[in-house]
Amino acid sequence: MATSGTIGFIVQDVPDAFRDRKHLRQWLYRVAQDHGTRIDAVSYVLMDDRALLKYNRDFLQHDDLTDVITFPVESNNGVSGDVLISYDRIRENASTFGVSAQHELRRVMVHGLLHLLGHSDKTKAQKEAMRVLEDKYLARF
Repeated sequence: MATSGTIGFIVQDVPDAFRDRKHLRQWLYRVAQDHGTRIDAVSYVLMDDRALLKYNRDFLQHDDLTDVITFPVESNNGVSGDVLISYDRIRENASTFGVSAQHELRRVMVHGLLHLLGHSDKTKAQKEAMRVLEDKYLARF
């Protein structure tokens, strides 16, 4: 399978939770391919609540904790952007939902990629549709 583009993993002041990066990359490439496009350059950045809250305040004017924020980057060669993830939210959500932290991390990773691929979750119906896609791709991991 042609992988094309790059997927980077950056860890800032938290434990490195990105396991089996080769498998993660192949899975994410397939999600993009399933949408009729390719990944140009996507960076996944794992950080703590405090750091992600600063981005949420500074760029989105939201003053609350979140698990993921996606910043698309203009590209003529496929999907590009940064997906910022809270390690603290991943661990807490995993506990709340009774899943492994790795499962929750993959959910948030694919959620961010789906945003870069043009999906929105502003309305209840969009959130439900996005959850269906997340489940579909998680099952394919």
